[in-house]
Amino acid sequence: MSELVVRRLLIDLETPLPRHWCEGDTFRTAFFNALSMSFPVGEQFFIDSVRNGLKALPAELQDKYKAEVQGFIGQEATHRRIHSLFNGHLEKQGLVNDWAPRAERNMQLLADTNPLHALAITAANEHFTAILAEWMLRNHDMLDGCEPRLKTMWLWHCAEESEHKNTAFDVYTALGGSHEWRIKWFRRITTVFLTDTLRQTVNNLHHDGTLWQWRTWKSAAAFLFGQRGLVRQTFKPWREYLREGFHPDQQASELSARWLTDNIKAYTAVGAAT
Repeated sequence: MSELVVRRLLIDLETPLPRHWCEGDTFRTAFFNALSMSFPVGEQFFIDSVRNGLKALPAELQDKYKAEVQGFIGQEATHRRIHSLFNGHLEKQGLVNDWAPRAERNMQLLADTNPLHALAITAANEHFTAILAEWMLRNHDMLDGCEPRLKTMWLWHCAEESEHKNTAFDVYTALGGSHEWRIKWFRRITTVFLTDTLRQTVNNLHHDGTLWQWRTWKSAAAFLFGQRGLVRQTFKPWREYLREGFHPDQQASELSARWLTDNIKAYTAVGAAT
């Protein structure tokens, strides 16, 4: 079982942020902004699905998973709050969040379904965030020229995503979730996640007025497909989820714990949510 600490991030998100906060790079800024726009709605769905999954477990298994689920809920609730503050700055900059309302409508359609399906969806999304987090923690120097507050925010988020990547998967398994449905939902979420990320990134670039600049797409090619590109380095760990017998712990590393240790002054521990 994982011991999940809930942390309060000690950064200033009241002071206005630069428009192109990621080292002046329009594509990387638009991409990370797009991800952030989806987080508050998505994380509320993850919280609800794991909480409902815990309630559906037999009493003895509820006792086994209760502390971890409380830590998961606390971490995700903190992420939701931080990214809501960040997204407020994006709205003031004239960006339009089309992803969140669309995601919210889809989540509402799933609200009353079998808790196993919501958990499978959550586990699939958590795999995406976990492999993205691992990539960012391994290549943290790519954020060296970015707004320091936001570099801290993203790497803190990544560290905690790596830390709780097992929770939804384990509750799904404990409830008797099948490999077949886990893979069905993973394939669907892959399509939805990649499509929505691209749509919102393009939307951000459009509202920023930088969609048709050559440097924007030159940056995109390097960021996604370069030597240390996101797609190039995450395809193999993405594919491993399809394997029967896969468990998120099989992709564990020390990067999360190392960042949390090296940056202990960036946060303070608080109680878990219930």
